[in-house]
Formats: sequence, structure tokens, C-alpha cells
Amino acid sequence: MNALEIKNLNVSIDGTAILKDFSLTIPKGEVHALMGPNGTGKSTLAKVIAGHEDYTVDSGEVLIDGENILGKEPDEISHAGLFLAFQYPLEVPGVSIANFIRAALQARLPEGEDINAVEYYKNLYAKMDALQMDRKFTSRSLNEGFSGGEKKRCEILQMSMLEPKYSIMDETDSGLDIDALRVVSEGVNLMRGPERGFLVITHYQRLLNYIVPDKVHVMYDGKIVETGDKELALKLEEKGYEWLAPAGAGA
Repeated sequence: MNALEIKNLNVSIDGTAILKDFSLTIPKGEVHALMGPNGTGKSTLAKVIAGHEDYTVDSGEVLIDGENILGKEPDEISHAGLFLAFQYPLEVPGVSIANFIRAALQARLPEGEDINAVEYYKNLYAKMDALQMDRKFTSRSLNEGFSGGEKKRCEILQMSMLEPKYSIMDETDSGLDIDALRVVSEGVNLMRGPERGFLVITHYQRLLNYIVPDKVHVMYDGKIVETGDKELALKLEEKGYEWLAPAGAGA
């Protein structure tokens, strides 16, 4: 199946269960939003899919187009077609944006093949123009001294250059003003298409004004408790999450 499939995923940390029989399928060509209160497991889900080593996977599967990626190294998961945009992107002093992205692309080529420098920069500059990024950014160290909006633009630039099969946006709207939110959303929308699926993790409905999802899922106490369309996000904005809380669940 051409989809990112999460099947009956159970995850814990230090013996505490976080994800509980979590299941979700994101077909190529669709954008799914995942919402829910703090502490319910949304960012844990993103990190586990990307191969974070701090969590214990007790059972379940995560499939990219039928291939189970659980247990693989993060670089292997990335090469399989997954991209994770972080809520708080790390600064990497001494490594320029241009060299970082070029190295990531080079790592995906067969041994002995090299990137065409002219074509690489032509493509890079076109993507930067679309994201309203100053081309001088190519020589700056990755995220060092960047504002929140600049960091998120840089994440979207990396995603657009790597062209993953599936992208997980972990609270990409966190810390963005309305102008930066609009630019980042436009960058995501430019990548929407039948060859790619998105999981957009967010607390707030405002992001979904710009990235309109095909489906909205609500997560509570480590599992999905409700699924709907964009109207569900509007309802959450009005009523909050408590009306969906399973009996006995913590906030």
C-alpha cells in the first residue's frame, strides 16, 4: 500500500506507557492533521517514527509503502522517504545551509555518483525564492542565530529539496507570527500532490486555515479518539478537548 501506516503502536519510556495501540494510515496525496492537548503523545509519535532511541517500542509496526521502518537508524528511515520537521530545530554551527542540504542529497545517490553543482544551486535558489528566503542564507550556519520563523523556513527548504514521500510537521506553527506562518504554509502547500503524504501535528486551528487538511484526528491519552474533517478543528477551537476525553484519562 502506498501509505504511511502506523499499526497498533505501543510505546513507553521508563516503564510509562505513552502510545497505546495507536493506529493511523496516511495515504500518499493526503494531508492529515493530528491535534490534542499537551502530554498526550503527539511529539512522541513523531520521534518514534523517525527513530528516536529514547523510547521503547513494545509492539506494533510503522510501514512506509509496506516496509517496516521500526528499529532502523534515523538515516535509514530518512532514506526510505520520511522527513521530520522539528518543533525546535537544532543549531549546527560551522555547517552552512547549502553544504548541509547538499550532503543530505549526496547521501541518497548511488555510490560513485555526484551532485551537479550548477543544477543543485539552481534548484536551491528557486526553492528559496518560493519561501521568500534571502539567498545569502546559503552561507549561514544551519539555524545559528535564526529567528523562529527563519528556522521553520529552513526546515521547509530542506523538505522541499529532499522531496520525501511522507513529511511529519511537529508543531511547525510553534512560535511563528502570522506572516511567517503564511510563508511556511505556502511552502508546504507547494509540495502537496499525489506523490506525497503529510502528517501535520498542531495544537491550534489557525494553521489549518492555511494548510487545509483532508482529515483531522484528535489524540487523547496515547490514542486517537475522534476523526473528522476541518470542521472538527473548528469545533475544538470552540470547545477545547475535554469533551473528547476517554473516561478516566488524564489531561
